[in-house]
Parts: sequence; C-alpha cells; structure tokens
Amino acid sequence: MTEPLLRELSRPGRPTLAIGRPDVPATALDIPEALLRDNLPLPEVGELEVVRHFTRLSQLNFSIDTTFYPLGSCTMKYNPKVNDAMAALPGMRNIHPLQPEASVQGALQLIHELQDLLAKITGFDGVSLTPAAGAHGELAGMLMIRAAHEANGDGERRRRVIIPDSAHGTNPATAAMAGYQVSSVRSDARGNVDLAALRKLLDDDVAGLMITVPSTLGLFDEAMLEVSQLIHEAGGLVYGDGANLNALLGIVRPRELGLDLMHSNLHKTFTTPHGGGGPGASAICATEALVPFLPLPVAARRFDGSFYLDEDRPQSIGRLGSFQGHFGMLVRAYTYIRMVGADGLHEVSEAAVLNANYLRQRLSEAFNVAYDRACMHEVVLSGLRGNQVRTIDVAKRLLDYGVHPPTIYFPLVVPEALMIEPTETETKATLDAFVDAMLAIAEEAERDPELARSAPHTTPIGRLDETAAARNPVLHW
Repeated sequence: MTEPLLRELSRPGRPTLAIGRPDVPATALDIPEALLRDNLPLPEVGELEVVRHFTRLSQLNFSIDTTFYPLGSCTMKYNPKVNDAMAALPGMRNIHPLQPEASVQGALQLIHELQDLLAKITGFDGVSLTPAAGAHGELAGMLMIRAAHEANGDGERRRRVIIPDSAHGTNPATAAMAGYQVSSVRSDARGNVDLAALRKLLDDDVAGLMITVPSTLGLFDEAMLEVSQLIHEAGGLVYGDGANLNALLGIVRPRELGLDLMHSNLHKTFTTPHGGGGPGASAICATEALVPFLPLPVAARRFDGSFYLDEDRPQSIGRLGSFQGHFGMLVRAYTYIRMVGADGLHEVSEAAVLNANYLRQRLSEAFNVAYDRACMHEVVLSGLRGNQVRTIDVAKRLLDYGVHPPTIYFPLVVPEALMIEPTETETKATLDAFVDAMLAIAEEAERDPELARSAPHTTPIGRLDETAAARNPVLHW
C-alpha cells in the first residue's frame, strides 16, 4: 500500500461514498475516497471474446482431463462423469445436515451401505466416514489408538509411535499432533521395514506403528505379517495408511495383514482426483476392539429398518467436524463401488500394478530404478543413469512434451527420486507416449544437457528460481 493512500486512510474526516446504495448514508459504509474507482476504463468486448479469453487461460492448466497426470502417491485418476451426475441429483445436492432424520433416509442409507461396503473390502469390523481427508483420517486413527491405550490404563506410559522412513510424509506430523513422540525405522536393501532396526526400537513405551501399505516406495512389505506381530507382542497397535489401497482391492484385505485400523482415501482410491487440495473424503476402518472409539457420528440401522446417525458411543473420540463428512464425495465413492462391483475392483488393482510394472521395465535402461523388484501401484526411479542432468530438469522438460511431471524428490530416502503413478485408468498407448517422452529426454540429456537444464521452453512461464520463490514469495501481482 502506497504512502499517499495510507495518509488518506488515516486522515480525519475524510469523505466517503456509498457505492450502489443511495438509500444508505455514505458514512455508514465508510469507504475511503482514495479506494473508490471513478471512470474506470473497462474494455468494451463482446461475450465471445470474454469466453475465448478465459477458455484459453483454462487450457494452460495441466489436468487429468487433458493430459497424462502421473503424480505419484496420489491417485490422480479419471473421475467418471456418472459420479458427478449422482452427486448432483436433487435428493443428494439439496439436502441439509440439520434436516429431520425422516426426510433424509435415502442419504443415511447410502452412508450406511458405504460403511458396509468398505468394511467388506478392507476386512475390518466398523467404519466411520466423518474424516474430511486422508490426513484427517490419520489423525482419527492416532486419537483412537490413544483412547484405546487410555481405556486400558497405560495411556501415560505409551507415548511413542514408530514410523518407517518409507511412510507418507503426513504420518510423522499426524502422530506429533496426537501428542506422540516419533521414532523412525529405516528400510532394508529391498525396501521393506528393517526388522533388526525395528526390534531395537521396541519397548513398553510404544503405542503403535504407522505404516503405509503399500509404501511410498511403491512396494509391498514382504515381512508385513512379522512387522505386525512384533508390534503386537510389544503391546502396540498397528495403524495402516491406506492411501494406496488401489493396489490391493480384491487381492488382500488390509485387516489380514495384522492391521488394527486404517484410513482409506475415498477421493483417491474411489475415483475422484484431488489435485489442488480438494475435494477430499476419508474412511477410518477399525477392528471390533477399536470400533467403540470411532469418531462420531456413524450411520446405523434400527430394527424397523430406518436409518439414523448413532452418537450414543461413550468411548468415541468425538466429532472431527460439524457434520457427517463430505457427503458429495461419499455419493461419488458409493456410485463407483456399486458400478464396478467386486470383480471390477479386483481388475482396478491388477491394472494399477500392471501399469506401474510396465513403466518400470520400459524405463529401467535409461533410469535407475530405486528398488529393482516388482512394484505395486507406482514405480520410484532414482535419476538418469550416469548423467548429470538432475531429476528436476527431467520434470521441467516433461512439460515441453505436454505431460505433467510426476512427484519428485520424494520419498526422501531415494536420491533424485521420481515417483510415477500411472494409475489403473491409463491405456497402453498413453503409457507408451509417456515412455517415449522420458526416453527422448534421456537421449537429450546425453546430447544436449542444457536443453533439459533450461526447460521448460514452451510454457508461458519458463524456469523459476524455486528456492527464491519459497523464501521470498510474491503474494500479489
């Protein structure tokens, strides 16, 4: 704000005007004269020019609707339009959470049936749909673990949570928010939890383990059952981060891996892309012993067949929000699960795993593969083979090929990481086009490395100084 404007704002008795409100005295709105726009020279353009202008702006964005979007660890998949159609039905769109129970029986039935479907898919005994996002589901799980230990009388003693270095980045933050100290356990040479290192961390102060299944390395832990057993023998509980559930659907129920509770990202595994921070929704699933601690409310059914939101759960961790989660997202997840069915869910995971392993094989000659064994829903590369062009250069050059870059420099345990998740919905033709772009960049890196180092070249804005941008952000323009 300029000095003349600051002086004008602070000047006693400055004149003000009421814009568009001739019935309201100017002093009632108290708009400084210096802030008023007088005779603003707006351009005289027709509707068609305006539409074309904003349409062109929108087309500058990379999105799942226009291009391949292999953002690793976040399932950026196609959102079937039938999902939106169902969520937009008047009976879904126009209801209010404070309506009388009798007037929203259909919505309550949908929530109840979705809880049951997710329980069957995951193998758990109870589900709450109130978390608003994946990290929100994590927090619910950690609060439930704390409540369970407190109910057993050892809440004060069990104050530490073990988290593998291959876990999602939100896991340590979530555990700390729930009041726990965090101990990190390293991965072994094959990308599994290092069992020897885990044993050294076990003591009677351990509340539990947070483990991402499959991990952010794109791997299924080969010793998962033994990991769970070790935690249980130490008196802890095993929490599963289920954000990558699309690799397991119809193949294994997470409960069978020894997990005590788990969240699932409905907005990722069950069809709705969540780029830009939303929308989101999460289910928190629990074994019978932990069901009493689920967050409120939980949809239930009476003997007469009617549905209601059960809040009479004295051991519950309570509410996580004002109402029953993100209902529109629940409609989308329910629609997807019912539409594809059990066989379809199994096919989802088979395709996700097949696509990721196809990329692993095709790219392994030009790029280092972090762990050269069968991966799950995503493959993690470790930079170009024998070349000084860095991962960020590859990512920027991909923009010139019309592809959104994958996640880079995560997981942190992989140097020069490229985390690529093709998802189950991409065709072989799309994957081949992506491979061709990656191999072309690898060839360019040998022939003309500066081409990648100075990329992108075709976007409206070129290479940014990202370090300076992070330290000195420009928050207005």
